[in-house]
Amino acid sequence: MLALGVEMRRNYRRGKERRGWGSHKRGHPPQRHRRAGLTHRAHSLEQEEPQTTVNAGPSSNEDPSSSSSTQSSVAPELPGFYYDPEKNRYFRLLPGHNNHNPLTKDSIQHKAMECKRLRLLEEEKKQNQKTTRAGLNSSVLLQKRQLGLLSSTSYCRLVHELKVNCMQRRKIEIHSPDSSVAGTNNFKIIVADVACERIFTVNDVEHGGCKYGIINLSGLGKESLTVEMYDNLYFTNRKVNSVCWASLTHPDSHVLLCLMGIAETPGCASLLPASLFSSTNPGDRPGMLCSFKISTAWSCAWCLNPQADNCFSTGLTRRVLVTNVVTGHRQTFGTNSDVLAQQFATQTPVLYNGCRSGEIFSIDVRQRNRKGQSWKAIRLFHGSAVTSLHLMEAEHYLMAADMAGKIKLWDLRTTKCVKQYKGHHNEYALLPLHVNEEEGLLIAVGQDCYTRIWSLQDAHLLRTIPSPHPSSKDAIPSVVFSSRLGGSRGVPGLLMAVKQDLYHFSYN
Repeated sequence: MLALGVEMRRNYRRGKERRGWGSHKRGHPPQRHRRAGLTHRAHSLEQEEPQTTVNAGPSSNEDPSSSSSTQSSVAPELPGFYYDPEKNRYFRLLPGHNNHNPLTKDSIQHKAMECKRLRLLEEEKKQNQKTTRAGLNSSVLLQKRQLGLLSSTSYCRLVHELKVNCMQRRKIEIHSPDSSVAGTNNFKIIVADVACERIFTVNDVEHGGCKYGIINLSGLGKESLTVEMYDNLYFTNRKVNSVCWASLTHPDSHVLLCLMGIAETPGCASLLPASLFSSTNPGDRPGMLCSFKISTAWSCAWCLNPQADNCFSTGLTRRVLVTNVVTGHRQTFGTNSDVLAQQFATQTPVLYNGCRSGEIFSIDVRQRNRKGQSWKAIRLFHGSAVTSLHLMEAEHYLMAADMAGKIKLWDLRTTKCVKQYKGHHNEYALLPLHVNEEEGLLIAVGQDCYTRIWSLQDAHLLRTIPSPHPSSKDAIPSVVFSSRLGGSRGVPGLLMAVKQDLYHFSYN
């Protein structure tokens, strides 16, 4: 009996050793499993070594159960590596400052954006753009209008949406009295006057700096689509931060520019006569009307209200400067942040300002300078730097865009945001907004070089237009939209200036 008990205990010990328990204490892992864990850790450390490619699939040294879970899950993001889903491999990202590196994060993003742009351009060539609203076409709209199911306002708005989606791109021929002017410099800014008869342009110069010109749009109604560009043959080596038309002697008689200072040369606000760019009697061209030395100006605006006649404003670093061109009188208003966007109201002498801090505030320029912030009549707040402002015609609503890509419509009576227009892309650029209330459209160009058009009524994104040129930070299109491009008898559509080219997106 005693021998039988000894034999049973001996067999029990042998069974424990065969199962890998050995003489370990309870709760401790067996030695074989610890070695496997160390091997797996060493394998993961090897994966962190600088290698060109890393296989994202299961390794032959890994446990089969963990391999199946890796295959079924999404590949995790590894710092310093890019995962290619087609090849199922990780590729090491190389420093972006080396031009010889074939694979950088910027190059990967640029390749993806370029593929998307080319795909959209091909879709536009194959067929006319279809409206984003289901069942919206001209015959259905006309039928609903005849049956009384649509009001005249709704019918006109939907017709404009349908036309926007059918706009087709055509290149414009730019003619100039000086053959060296047209098509030799990249467009940076284009700004149309109130009647959309002329466009003031700022172009980069090949050897550095920029120059100015005016384009006459009277030729847009013709089949040839030609425009005349007049250049003042002057250029500056300073950056143009902001441009607006000014009505000094008659509507849109001058152009106001804010130039950034360089080295020991201070910044300035220059008022140029539009006749400076006329092709008639070049020897009798007037010189610059006036130039005001100021610190760095981020924005400018011209006042059309008679109570602040001949006045313009400049948004500076932590202050707003309102200047009377005739008398030279100045008013200074201190702020807590840089003023990046400005617009005057027309019914009252009130100036709206958008700041780098995200604050939007208004100033009644009839009041004298005050200490503190008590002169701020209306205060609104964005979560990021405000880059553009547009006051609606009734002056009860204000449209604002910021560097986070958010576009909001504010009710100035309740100081609340009533609508948001989604899809805009911006990270750090000063990009303008374009609002056409007559056709109920909002247009904005993003930092990704896409031009987007929304419905003002319900904030619906109607169309996304890719740039005709590859997307880059130096080739963001500048656009103008109007119902009458070229004057009262002009044609409706969108003008797009990018690189050295000018395009017209016309209604069909």
